[in-house]
Amino acid sequence: MTVLLSTNDLATAIRKLANDLHASHRDLSSVIFAGIQQGGAILGARIMEVLQTLNPDQQVQYGQLDITFYRDDIRKEIIAPDTMNMPFNIENKTVVLIDDVLFTGRTIKAALDTLLDYGRPDKVELCVLIDRKEHRQFPIQADFAAKIVETAKTDKVKLVNGEVVLIPGQSN
Repeated sequence: MTVLLSTNDLATAIRKLANDLHASHRDLSSVIFAGIQQGGAILGARIMEVLQTLNPDQQVQYGQLDITFYRDDIRKEIIAPDTMNMPFNIENKTVVLIDDVLFTGRTIKAALDTLLDYGRPDKVELCVLIDRKEHRQFPIQADFAAKIVETAKTDKVKLVNGEVVLIPGQSN
């Protein structure tokens, strides 16, 4: 197991992402932030806390997006849905999707499919903590990424005891 982000590094990465979002979106009136359940929603909530302190005079609009029924890899299982909380009109607004790890792009594709049920945004951006860039199956890239890492396809990236770790996978 390799530590990618220590507890302090994780806090720094969250501040960095919040600062990058703040620099790109000074006026938050037409921006909706949406954390993808589960890891992205947890990360998003932490980023939103920092972003709100950077924008004390503006309301940060933050929701949680559940992609359970839009995934293409779990159709044979019965899965309990996560919390969905998108009480915002997204028509003609910028939506910033937030996720913890960008890997194949399948989660983001499902999030985009889910999002379109809520309307047609003007623009969609992607903010991720970790980008595992070399394993894309869809032409999706992050607009904001705290760290880009090279991994084997079988590796796992997880939050363990407040740190982000790389767990080596078993090759066949």
